[in-house]
Amino acid sequence: MSTKTSKVIYWISTGLLSLMMLMSAFMYLFNNAQVSEVFVTLGFPTFIIYPLAIAKVLGIIVLWVRKPMALTEWAYAGFFFDFLLALSAHLVAQDGEFGGALAAIILLFTSYFSGKRAFSDTAEE
Repeated sequence: MSTKTSKVIYWISTGLLSLMMLMSAFMYLFNNAQVSEVFVTLGFPTFIIYPLAIAKVLGIIVLWVRKPMALTEWAYAGFFFDFLLALSAHLVAQDGEFGGALAAIILLFTSYFSGKRAFSDTAEE
């Protein structure tokens, strides 16, 4: 796969992931009552909703800026654990709402690995 193709895949997957996270953050901030009900149903504390919304927005900013790389790696790790926790919580609750978390994990892996290929110093043109 060429570097150009990897960059296209990276920006598309990162864009879709960004839209998912921004929609999620806006739901957390502006539809807090409904989100709180879901969090309680899944067994999560509701006090984490606002900090999680802020972390999602900051994580997306870091993914788009891509500097410093150590912070970018932390953003990917944070999103991975967030999505993994959401996926497992929905599977344990058997509420059938695990599709969003699964899609987010797929987009996250696609963004991460295509970004590694597209922006590595040894990538071929």
